[in-house]
Amino acid sequence: MSDHDWLAERFESDRPRLRALSYRMLGSVAEAEDAVQEAWIRLSRSRTDEVENLSGWLTTIVARVSLNMLQSRKSRPEDLMDTAQAAEPQGGESAATDPEEEALLADSVGVALLVVLDTLTPAERLAFVLHDMFAVPFDQIATIVDRSPAAARQLASRARRRVQQGAPLARTRAIGVYDENGLVLRKGRSDLANAFLAASRRGNFEALLEMLDPDIVLRSDATAAQLGMDAELRGADAVTRLFAGHAWAPLPAVVDGAAGLVWVKDDKPFLSFRFTVGDVDGRITAIAVQADLTGVDIELAL
Repeated sequence: MSDHDWLAERFESDRPRLRALSYRMLGSVAEAEDAVQEAWIRLSRSRTDEVENLSGWLTTIVARVSLNMLQSRKSRPEDLMDTAQAAEPQGGESAATDPEEEALLADSVGVALLVVLDTLTPAERLAFVLHDMFAVPFDQIATIVDRSPAAARQLASRARRRVQQGAPLARTRAIGVYDENGLVLRKGRSDLANAFLAASRRGNFEALLEMLDPDIVLRSDATAAQLGMDAELRGADAVTRLFAGHAWAPLPAVVDGAAGLVWVKDDKPFLSFRFTVGDVDGRITAIAVQADLTGVDIELAL
């Protein structure tokens, strides 16, 4: 394998995370694709043999490009609804983008949250997205916004307060309260669900393995299996590989009284992941994936 081929393959492994990051920064699938493509161009023209953390380097490049685009573009509210199907380059070459994948990327964030994020300054938005959504340390954020780590922390803190103030209203508008479907808004958070979601987004295999029982079993109902979910998976390694590195954003929830996640589509619960937790070590011993939500009690954890 040539160096260029290796670099292209390495870039593709980071692409979902980079697209998710840029989309949360820009609120536009097309612009997010442009930012990721720019990162590939810079990567292909750079000497990376001395780069110790290539994923971190790419994160910095995409964040800087997205910040520049956010600062320079005129305010266009319609961008928040953008789910354009842009060509997706593979290692610098164009390839057709899966429209369903693009729709899922847009649905994973939700227009309501993007509206709240759009009230932030570009620097606040970058600090919040990088730190709170992608666990990027403030030292790294500081170099991107050209401020001290303390100042970067303050940016994220201000952004977090504004998001928290706007999130309940935004989520109520976007999701609604569907008592007849078993969906209600719930205060408080599920620490386990949030930790699982954060680790899966970052592709943190070690953190996911630590949360999962070695003999964990994932089972999907017939409807979820028809949607492409595995009917059954056994073992922490197999389950970790299923979830790690996904550019997805289901909502933390309580599903039938247990910690879990729920994917909301078209303002209604679409797919749920219910965790069974062991009494001894607190690890997840089973995950039940359900697409048939008839009679399932779901409470979103805000």
